[in-house]
Amino acid sequence: MLSVRLKQQSASLLPRRLVMLRGGLSVAAILALLPQQAWAATELDGAAMRWPYALPFAGLLLSIALGPLLFAKFWHHHYGKIAAAWSLLALGSLVWLAGGMATLAVLVHAMLAEYLGFIVLLFSLYVVAGGILIMGDIRGTPAANAGILALGTLMASVVGTTGAAMILIRPLIRANRPRRRNAHVVIFFIILVANVGGALSPLGDPPLFVGFLHGVDFFWTTRNIWLQTTIVAGLLLAIFVVIDVWRFRSEPLQEDAGPAKPLRIRGLVNLVLIAAIVASLLASAMWKPGIAFDILGTRLELEDIARNVALLAIAALSVWLTPDEHRQANGFTWEPIREVAKLFAGIFVAIIPVIAMLDAGHHGAFAWLLSAVTAPDGTPREVAYFWFTGVMSAFLDNAPTYLLFFELAGGDPQVLMHALSGTLASISMGAVYMGALTYIGNAPNFMVASIARENGVEMPSFFGYLLRAGAVLIPLFLLLTVLPVAPLLHWH
Repeated sequence: MLSVRLKQQSASLLPRRLVMLRGGLSVAAILALLPQQAWAATELDGAAMRWPYALPFAGLLLSIALGPLLFAKFWHHHYGKIAAAWSLLALGSLVWLAGGMATLAVLVHAMLAEYLGFIVLLFSLYVVAGGILIMGDIRGTPAANAGILALGTLMASVVGTTGAAMILIRPLIRANRPRRRNAHVVIFFIILVANVGGALSPLGDPPLFVGFLHGVDFFWTTRNIWLQTTIVAGLLLAIFVVIDVWRFRSEPLQEDAGPAKPLRIRGLVNLVLIAAIVASLLASAMWKPGIAFDILGTRLELEDIARNVALLAIAALSVWLTPDEHRQANGFTWEPIREVAKLFAGIFVAIIPVIAMLDAGHHGAFAWLLSAVTAPDGTPREVAYFWFTGVMSAFLDNAPTYLLFFELAGGDPQVLMHALSGTLASISMGAVYMGALTYIGNAPNFMVASIARENGVEMPSFFGYLLRAGAVLIPLFLLLTVLPVAPLLHWH
């Protein structure tokens, strides 16, 4: 999440933590008036930190995992305050270590350069997709459910995992509302539509967009991991059909409600607005005017500011152009995006010490990680890259984790796309696929789960979801590890 300038060998240098997008003004007008030279000199020394600095982040994760399970009512009313408390504890430890000036500088960077762009994108996609109303009778049969999951998986690499998930989750929930046991449908939806389906383009999933911003060709993942993605998605769909058929047979017979109403899509203007969101992302990646504003040592690029403004304008257009009854029929509320905004704000702050320790490379508390992914002769261990990137993506958010390991592998896109294509494939697959292991591995996961709960689906707890997703996914990841399909993952 956070950039720290390192005092160590170039092999250990790591970049700024990006979560897909950067930028924003908010408090910029005030902070820009303050002296900049002192702020530019501040930095966090990750090598001076030890594991206790990671406790606020661990506490926040445990709160997200156990709060809804152990004290659901209290959690529902106070989750924002709980997240803020852990964030303040993390910031307090940084003040004690580095002083108030350095802490304020890194907080500004985390909020303006990383969190703001992240939440603006999610907000715009949530608002625009919430205005698309799919009407008609869809019965939650195994065939219909598999069709929706397959469609969403294909859509995810075009309109993004968040866009595809927000368009299809409500029709899927409505179709399966009469069924007594329907949580497994949403779990597979999260795995396929909110994660695996986004593996084929930078538009699909935030980590791949980060790679695109750092020089990876737009169609590199399409050309290089399409077969692995097809295998994983195909096997997941097959497993889902088996489970859904088994559970569907145990459902009581439903009364015939008469002729089915034909499917219709309302709010088509929002499809145009989703295309405008995609165009804004591409434009911001290609337009480089070279103009930036320095806020307490954080550079806000003009293209990032313009993109955030454009995304907010698109969301406003969606609210203006979409009839209120469309959102009402969708069961649209602001609570899911509010919950994501508050909890991920806490995550972005509490993770600052963790990222600083990771950035310290051989000199930090996580020096063992660099040794684990690199052989004694300096060559990358691709299987280790796949698993470490994946497991950390499940708990640290997959976009910054992708960037962390991208830089660990050298950070040269030309080398990674050619001589080290197996390493880049390992990082890409680990970040995208294993983001499905937890609710916080990828932002759409949490949002989909929140919408499902709001609509009466009894979703599993944090650990309950982890166990269910892991039981399905880990055997597939073991298969990928030994699959004789190029680019091969080597053990050396």
